[in-house]
Amino acid sequence: MATVDECRNVLEKMAGKVARKSDELELEDGFERTLAVEITDLGQTFSAKLAGNKLTDLLDGDAPEAEVRILIASDDLIALSKKELKPAKALLTGKIKIKASVKDLAKLRKALKVD
Repeated sequence: MATVDECRNVLEKMAGKVARKSDELELEDGFERTLAVEITDLGQTFSAKLAGNKLTDLLDGDAPEAEVRILIASDDLIALSKKELKPAKALLTGKIKIKASVKDLAKLRKALKVD
């Protein structure tokens, strides 16, 4: 099982990758969403804001009003970051669950898929 610090580091790196790909996201002006990432086996939640084509304000703690909620185990998050687990396979096998509107999922597809 990965630690809370390892998970936080992975999420910070992902936020940096989203920032570097911000020109490719093509989100409409004014598009803002709050994201919550629940690390299911650690009982830890992180929250962040997606605004201006950037993922910012990564904080420890839940955002109950989050429009996008991602549930994942710590080891699966680490495996995704190391490309040992593919996002599509993780979704199909239930290792990652994303709760969001279909419209938001379509808009966030590029933001959530970071190399």
